Parts: sequence; C-alpha cells; structure tokens
Amino acid sequence: MISVRNLTHQLGQQTILDDLSLTIPKGKVTALVGANGAGKSTLLSLITRLMKLQDGQILIDNMNVGETPNDALARKLSILPQSIQLEPRLTVRELVSFGRYPHAKGRMQKQDWNKVDEALTVLDLNELADRQLDTLSGGQRQRAYVAMTYAQDTEYMLLDEPLNNMDIAASRSLMRVLRELCEHHGRTIVIVLHDINYASGYADNVVALADGKIDQEGTPLDVVDSAFLHRIYGTDAKVHILDDRPFVQV
Repeated sequence: MISVRNLTHQLGQQTILDDLSLTIPKGKVTALVGANGAGKSTLLSLITRLMKLQDGQILIDNMNVGETPNDALARKLSILPQSIQLEPRLTVRELVSFGRYPHAKGRMQKQDWNKVDEALTVLDLNELADRQLDTLSGGQRQRAYVAMTYAQDTEYMLLDEPLNNMDIAASRSLMRVLRELCEHHGRTIVIVLHDINYASGYADNVVALADGKIDQEGTPLDVVDSAFLHRIYGTDAKVHILDDRPFVQV
C-alpha cells in the first residue's frame, strides 16, 4: 500500500500539490487522471523520489520513502517517466537489461538475463530484441521502455502516460499486460492516463486530481460520469455503461 500524507509541493510561487492525502491499495491498478497541470506527474515523481519531498510523508508498505536507501527503494518500486533520454544506438535487449541494475549492479547473471527475456516476451518484443532504438517506431520504443520497467521486477510499477505514441492495438495490449501483472503476479500498478476510457476499462480505482488536490476517487463506476467530465475537463459528453464499466461517448 502506498500512503501519501499531507503532501504539499511548490515550484516558485505556484502550488502544484496542496495538502494532498491518498491511499493507493496494493495489488490493484490505480489510474491517475485529470487535466494538464493537475499534479499527476509531480505526484509520481515524489513517490519515486525523482523530486525532493518538500512537505508531507510518503510510506510504501510502512517504509518511509524519504528515509529509504536508493538501492532498497529501487527494488521496491519502478518508474517509467514521461520522457527518457537514452543512447539511441542501444538495442532493445540492452535497454531492457538496464532494468536489472538494482539487482545486478552492472554484473548480469543468468537469472538477470532470464528476467530480460521474460520482459521481452511479455511485451511482445522478441522480434525486435536486437534492433536499435533509433530504428523503432514511437509505439515500439514505448513498449521497450515498459519492458525495462517490468524487468526491474518490483512490487510497485508507476507509469507516467505509457500509452504515448501507441496505436489502439498496442495500447489495449499493454493495458491487458498490466492487468495480468496485477491479477496473477501480485504487482501494484499506478498509471497516469489521459484517455478516460482506458482508465475506466482497465483500472480498479480512479483518482481524479484538480488544482493539486484530490477531486474524487473510487471505482470507475463511482467516479466517471458526465458531471465529472464537465467539472474536471470542462467538456460535455455522454457516459454509457458497458459490462459494468463507464465509457465516454466521444
């Protein structure tokens, strides 16, 4: 379980997160949604210590993130940020092997390469394993980044807009993989999504942020309706229920 307590974060005079408290359940898929600038990416960065905590407390299974050594934290959770700058001549296999660093410390053993092979298989990248990153499409490259995160083999996976550059087939495939990891491998997935229908269709819980605060949280059925869309995004759209999940008519 991730417990966020009274989190406040500022950039200059701008308040990005405002006394935010949140509990993210273990073993579930939690989607963070909200308009641009709502604080979603900042929240992920603070949980994973990519940004320095200013005020508040973050606990992961009662482990204080602010006091945990880097190597212990990296074995507990992994993060896929929005943008990654890596050497474009790396092969997909080499990229995915970076996910093993918290375990191997640069000295890859057989079990580490086995995890790399597993990640390549799960993300359907075996045929691209020896291709260099700069020869891939945007969607293929994004899948490779997710595979690197998967290879880190952590209980908690935090993904910031991983569907960027993916077509509908690749997006559906990735969301199904994340559900499989949650349901059958005990992973906890926290994912920032802009497409509400993917959040509604695949998440167990939806957390809506607005102006650095939690506007609403609960199951997709609890959260996603026409009033929510108007309040958070300023748009009017009909919401239909299909197989007990809400979907936005676009």
